[in-house]
Amino acid sequence: MPHPKVLINFALTVDGKVSTAGFTPTTFTSAYDKKRLLEIRSLADAVMVGRGTVEKDRMTMGMPDAKLRKARQERGQAEYPLRVILSGSGKLDLNLPVFGQKFSPILLFTGKSAANEVSWPDHVRVYRSERDWQDLGEVLSFLYAQYGVRTLICEGGPTLVRALAERDRIDEIYATIAPKLFGGEHAPGLLGTSDAFLSASRAYRMVNFEIHGDEAYLHYRRDR
Repeated sequence: MPHPKVLINFALTVDGKVSTAGFTPTTFTSAYDKKRLLEIRSLADAVMVGRGTVEKDRMTMGMPDAKLRKARQERGQAEYPLRVILSGSGKLDLNLPVFGQKFSPILLFTGKSAANEVSWPDHVRVYRSERDWQDLGEVLSFLYAQYGVRTLICEGGPTLVRALAERDRIDEIYATIAPKLFGGEHAPGLLGTSDAFLSASRAYRMVNFEIHGDEAYLHYRRDR
């Protein structure tokens, strides 16, 4: 079935870690990288994260730069991207910053065991699976068909990125390499902490490389 083009945007240490073993917030990059994150986010019709990411990073998943919002509208996009959160349990604190901002709808995809009695804000639309988990392929097709999402950016976490990679749904990779070493067997890499190989390798080609300060910025596209 048709599905959006999927981009991922991550910051990694030189030893390939996206966080510490304690999954601390991703605050180890520069202000320039934060600006670049918003520029990349502005390309998408929707931004998608897992529950752990929206909790740890306390995101609003917004677009604070007025120039980027104006550019989106000039391209025929909504001023703000849709916000998509995946959580099998649906156990999210309603006091999280993301729920306090109403600039765009939040689409929450949960499993069948998620509580029904939660009083979600009006701008949150809950889609409950018939299973205890959401099929990521079905979610992508639903976003394409029901919400017209043609480009989606995933900003974490590693478990969600691995699920996309397993389904060969990652079309482009934006990566920031930060001059840090974290180490740690249990600190997650881009695809989490699993030592299992993917069913097949996924090949990409570099389309851009930039150095700014002590950070390197890479852009890869799927080699099909």
